[in-house]
Amino acid sequence: MKKKITRRDWLRQAGAAGTAGALALGARGLALGQQSGQNQAPANPNAPFTAATDTSKAGSKQAQQPHSEAETATKYTHPPGVFINRPLTQVSTAADALLEDLTQRGCMFFWEQADPKSGLVRDKGGMQGKTVNRVASIASTGFGLSALCIAAQRKYLRQADVELRVEKTLAFLLTQCPHVHGFFYHFIDIQSGERLFNSELSSIDTALLLCGILTCRTYFNNPRIEALATTLYRRVDWDWMLNGGTALSMGWMPDNGFLVHRWDIYAELMTMYLMAIGSPLHPIPPETWDELQRPLISFGGIDYISGVAPIFIHQYAHAWCDYRDQRDRHANYFTNSIAATRAHQLWCLTECGKFPWINQDLWGITASESRSGYRVWGGPPQMGDVDGTLVPCATAGSLVFLPAECSHVLLSMKERFGDKVWQRYGFVDAFDPKANWFSGDVLGINQGISVLMAENLRTGFVWQYFMKNREISHAMRLVNFHPDPDTNSQVL
Repeated sequence: MKKKITRRDWLRQAGAAGTAGALALGARGLALGQQSGQNQAPANPNAPFTAATDTSKAGSKQAQQPHSEAETATKYTHPPGVFINRPLTQVSTAADALLEDLTQRGCMFFWEQADPKSGLVRDKGGMQGKTVNRVASIASTGFGLSALCIAAQRKYLRQADVELRVEKTLAFLLTQCPHVHGFFYHFIDIQSGERLFNSELSSIDTALLLCGILTCRTYFNNPRIEALATTLYRRVDWDWMLNGGTALSMGWMPDNGFLVHRWDIYAELMTMYLMAIGSPLHPIPPETWDELQRPLISFGGIDYISGVAPIFIHQYAHAWCDYRDQRDRHANYFTNSIAATRAHQLWCLTECGKFPWINQDLWGITASESRSGYRVWGGPPQMGDVDGTLVPCATAGSLVFLPAECSHVLLSMKERFGDKVWQRYGFVDAFDPKANWFSGDVLGINQGISVLMAENLRTGFVWQYFMKNREISHAMRLVNFHPDPDTNSQVL
């Protein structure tokens, strides 16, 4: 019997590299990461990038590397992300009602699974609401702060109660929660904020927290919230996290210094870089944006920019920042994520044929809980030992990219499996129909991406308020974002 592995265990094995950690670095990053001292040379961002098994043809086992932009440009006349099928943006009345219920139940998770004094949110909680563990994650807290804005806007909770909770959370983060140069540790005690499990000072998880903080800054007409949020953002020393390189480090450890790996390959890092470039006090050079590697993956005739990682990297990048109908020198990233989602759907239908329950009605695999603990799996190309487990946030987090298809999958899951998959906080984290296994936990980050994307699909609310932060629009101008006259996305 395999030993059950927790998400914390997996992250340690992956080199304590953060929520996504080594994922976005492909095979190079999936090797066990070593921590570096201050004097160790940074990882070479130009080192060969080796992909996992390519699945561009059903049943193919031949390994293939993602190509560079220049290599792919010579083969295809159209830019990455452009494909023949435009997304269907209409969702059924039944699906819309489900998304309303999903959003409300998800917001309740972030209200009930947070400490009422510190405001920190648990890394995961029980489906029935009864949780005693004290493990909070700063990424989950960032999603939670955004969810509280949604709860106030939709009147799931009293506005005054939500504002008070947000004030307490930001004040705790600013005055009591341990930090180094403004960055926070990945896992912390829900009451004291003290570091847990020897986790790393995480750049990406701090960025996800800041996304929630900045959403609160613009949503609430509250001078104290605005001042606290602004101070927290300005305190982050992004230049320090560069550690003398051209890409942000994945993190820092008190005993060993900066981690070896850097955020130098396309992943969920986009908004983090925009916040760093737009920082009023500690900005990094705009040139770091163009230094990022953007490997191209081809599957089923669909070409898109992606690191070798589960589908969530294409979701987190768009949860707060609105990239619709614009592009930079490299791509239209919203269209690119539509293509990535379409490729994932196709991969599920063609490469997971040995699991007969995976079909047009039921598909979607991303990092999640499993029968044997936390697993990082998905495709294309295939990652992990896929066993037919389905993960609701794979489609919930992609609602803005394929609205009709993804909402149909969620509706099918609820109609077919009922209260086995749908409980107090909405969908369980993952389930295996053949084994009759249904997770008893909810991961905060998986719940968060589901709630934010459901709201963005229906109203664009999170996009609207996050984009009111002037530092973000300023950074986008610095890296040459401009309207895309050839956009293939549709305004939702």
